[in-house]
Amino acid sequence: MASSMASSAVDPDPTTQIAWPSGRKAAGASSASPTSDLHGSYASESHLEVNPRVEPVKNTRRIPHPPQDDAKLQGLKPLTKWNLFTLSLGMAGAQVAWTVELGYGTPFLLDLGLSEQLTSLVWLAGPISGLIAQPVIGAISDSSSSRYRRRFWIGWSTVVLVFACLALAYAQDAASVLVDIFGGGVGDWDPKRLSEAKQLAIGIAITAFYLLDFALNALQASLRNLLLDVTPPEQLSAGNAWHGRMTHAGNIIGFGFGFMNLAGWPVLRMLGGSQFRKFCVVGIVILVVTVWVTCWTQDEPLRKFESKEESGIREVLKNIRTAILKLPKSIQKVCFVQIFAFMAWFPFLFYALRDISRTTYIGQVMAYQDKTDPDVDVATRAGNFALLMYSLVAVVAGSLLPELTKRDERLLEPDEGEDEERELARIQRTVTRWKAEARSKGKSFRLPRLPFCLRDIWSFGLALYGVISFCTFFIETVTQATVAVALIGICWAVAVWAPFAMIMEFLKEIEDSANDDPSNQRDNTRNRSTSPPDTDDVTERTALLERQHTPEGDMTRLHVKPAQSVAGGTVLGIHNLAIVFPQFIVSLVASLIFRIVDQSPAVVGEPETIYLGKNGVAWVLRFGGLSAFLGAIFARLTPTTKQERRMRRQLGLMREALQTLQESSVHHD
Repeated sequence: MASSMASSAVDPDPTTQIAWPSGRKAAGASSASPTSDLHGSYASESHLEVNPRVEPVKNTRRIPHPPQDDAKLQGLKPLTKWNLFTLSLGMAGAQVAWTVELGYGTPFLLDLGLSEQLTSLVWLAGPISGLIAQPVIGAISDSSSSRYRRRFWIGWSTVVLVFACLALAYAQDAASVLVDIFGGGVGDWDPKRLSEAKQLAIGIAITAFYLLDFALNALQASLRNLLLDVTPPEQLSAGNAWHGRMTHAGNIIGFGFGFMNLAGWPVLRMLGGSQFRKFCVVGIVILVVTVWVTCWTQDEPLRKFESKEESGIREVLKNIRTAILKLPKSIQKVCFVQIFAFMAWFPFLFYALRDISRTTYIGQVMAYQDKTDPDVDVATRAGNFALLMYSLVAVVAGSLLPELTKRDERLLEPDEGEDEERELARIQRTVTRWKAEARSKGKSFRLPRLPFCLRDIWSFGLALYGVISFCTFFIETVTQATVAVALIGICWAVAVWAPFAMIMEFLKEIEDSANDDPSNQRDNTRNRSTSPPDTDDVTERTALLERQHTPEGDMTRLHVKPAQSVAGGTVLGIHNLAIVFPQFIVSLVASLIFRIVDQSPAVVGEPETIYLGKNGVAWVLRFGGLSAFLGAIFARLTPTTKQERRMRRQLGLMREALQTLQESSVHHD
């Protein structure tokens, strides 16, 4: 039991809370050790209740647990801005690699000779890889005790990405060489050889696209898992904001290089081939450099397991299933909102950003404006310019919006563990000191302001997306459409930051709740009461006081029933399932909308148009806007994080203390 207690005390990583249920069951079979039980469980908010049988405890002191000490308790050092920058830099490289596929994938496949129908099937690589790669990689890395468990997968994902990009860049040349080696045709002029080389090049390209998608999902999942492991709880919002900024920066860099004439660069000119080949090579260089910086500058916390058992793929899948069934309610709510959020986002990502079947929103608006079918290249360039504006707006919004949730350190002061009266007296002395300091500087005194909650920002982003989507009813020019696409960059900046920050804070909160259980404290004469992760703000003086009162006015202890744990990487992978699943729904709905809106009877003697007379993309975007409004409503129902509840509680006490001081001053006068 002593060894179990030591292991639980020094383990800094929330993802060690029973990564593998069956493997830990034997180790924690003894019920005599409450610490061992808690080491294999977390306190889920759905199991938190007041025990009426417990004797009332008066003047119960709580073990101090200031938020700024969270990092120390978990063995995590506070990160500087430079640390956050290097930690997130790999995400920029991953996004540059993503722009290879996102911006230039469809034209490349069509130029190889692949039909538009088969090209659409190639894009299924995205949702398939998202369903498989992220949860599996998260679960496997969670099971490792190595201090390289996340960086190992980051490194290997990068290797596969480099191989996939090179395969795309040299697909035709490689196909020609392989056909010559294995004796396809008589010579370069032989139609049989040309046909075999074409089919082989298409096969190489499709395989490379699937490898690219799987590796990108694995890389992004591992980078987020690394962020969760090394970042203190109070900096998770800032860390995810930096991830978002790097994602937007990767978009700008990637599409910026796509606009340049890379053939004019002396070094790249030696590579030969098309603009696409040169862009692939540039993307590889940026990817390798950024990922190397992230891996080199980070140090993952060492994890200690009570038992080390090998886990095969069957065990991995079993634990993913267990994780889904045991997912905490707070995280369930975020995943539920993400289903509606990405039912809104996929219409935009497919038909405003990607050039699937050469049908884009900008192209259709251009046809409506000019009353003629525009040239495909002209429509594509107009769409790429709108995308560039969208990326620039996203970078600015991703830098400014996190400031609205910035947390005032005065609202995160240490909790000294006093009873309510002493705590109010201490806060009164603090407020009195602040007032004196403001008076000495000739300034008016103001209490700290409560920042916006992450769920509020998330709701705003979804609601704004819905409004912009329904503005398509009134858009008639390319300029108006470009402005609308650019403004959606604000919403995207929120989408890649707020929900991920909430998920990670809930994960840290679950670990903290397990550590706060009275049976897990060495000194049983003290008890730390904690706010349940799913408790919302009723008022600033009830639930936020983190105390429960009996009808007689005595305080009782909160008893937490342990639940089975879910490892952090596995949870983030399951969260990605909620992001990927809507893509299948959107594909079906979009196909139905296009069939109803854009299908027109063929007119003999008139060429078929690509953009003119079609409005299906706008209606798909409006469907996304409706989903965004529903997501905004449900986002308001998600719980606030522990840090946010703590700040609201502290501000409530400060207001009460200030009111008491003012009443006392009036009394003396």
